Amino acid sequence: MVSSSHEALHRIFHHDSELIGRTFQTLGLELPTPDTVSVISGDVTEIRPLERRIDTLLRCETVDGEAYLVLVEAQRGCDPDKPFSWMYYLAYLADRYKLPVLLLVVCQDKRVAKWASQPFKHGVGAWAALTLRALVVGPHNVPAVVDEEVASRDVLLTVFSVLTHANNAEIDAILRALVSALKTLDDEEKAFDLAELTLVGLEDTPAGAIWRQMMAMDTSFYRSSFSRQLRAEGRAEGLAEGSAEGRSDAVLRVLDKRGVVLSEEQRARVAGCIDLDQLDAWLDRAVTATRASEVFDAD
Repeated sequence: MVSSSHEALHRIFHHDSELIGRTFQTLGLELPTPDTVSVISGDVTEIRPLERRIDTLLRCETVDGEAYLVLVEAQRGCDPDKPFSWMYYLAYLADRYKLPVLLLVVCQDKRVAKWASQPFKHGVGAWAALTLRALVVGPHNVPAVVDEEVASRDVLLTVFSVLTHANNAEIDAILRALVSALKTLDDEEKAFDLAELTLVGLEDTPAGAIWRQMMAMDTSFYRSSFSRQLRAEGRAEGLAEGSAEGRSDAVLRVLDKRGVVLSEEQRARVAGCIDLDQLDAWLDRAVTATRASEVFDAD
């Protein structure tokens, strides 16, 4: 089953056509630098009952007119069957487009990256009729961007750094650099999209909880759909309870997520409230509040 965090690892290349070239340069790879990059269909199905779909497929063209394909695959575990799928994809794409094809595997784990970096040989005895070699990027070769100035110069590469270093002990510092870098973007919608792509990519890692807290503590993020998501979660929880008690629990849950400290008296006030309109008003304020007074003083 494909997870949303799996999707984030390869869909980041959809956000900026130059990222693939900058990735090559950052890793010191002697590969043709693409001048234009376009996303093309990843459907490689030949027989309808057996559907095959790759993660992301990019067509790269250089200023000299050279063209090649980059097959981007997110890999989160060591799967002995996966190399056979990759061999099929590469053969199919080379035959269909008559272009050179690179396999780029994106990992979050050094163990998986080491496994994916090996040459996968297929043949009989010592004779390898096919040898598969992937270009692997992950925590072993993507720089951990912790400097805010460096992050602001290449925000998308910083997002990529976060996604590949999700299990790094320095993830707090990388996330702080990303927060700073996102604030330098003139395009606020792009900043919000990248913040939420990061959230999706980290959702099932400890770093995901840290990122949610950082977003919750920074009110600038609350103009994004993350704000609507958190408010919806709170309301859904309250409605599911079907009572004022359930809605008051939702208010407290959102405030706890945002790190807003309540006194015992304020917490008891919320817990004991039976006015649904009042609870909804508190819930709306809780989404952007940084301190308790912003929730209660307006009353």
